[in-house]
Amino acid sequence: MLTMIGGVITVVALLVTRMPQMVGAPAPALPEGFALPAGAEARAVTFGEGWIAVVTADERILIFGSGGELRQELRLAP
Repeated sequence: MLTMIGGVITVVALLVTRMPQMVGAPAPALPEGFALPAGAEARAVTFGEGWIAVVTADERILIFGSGGELRQELRLAP
């Protein structure tokens, strides 16, 4: 029982000391003039080092460069 109490106190202490650092972290932003192709509806967006991936409702993955230019389009098989 004492071990469990010590573990809970440790987890709470770690959350309290680490979470404030994440509160002020800037969120990723889309580049100026970023636009999806006509008819594309975004379902998910992922940011990487120098690229942005957008999953669309019509089962495509669009890979954009960091400047917003379309680099690659992948069609998902059903």
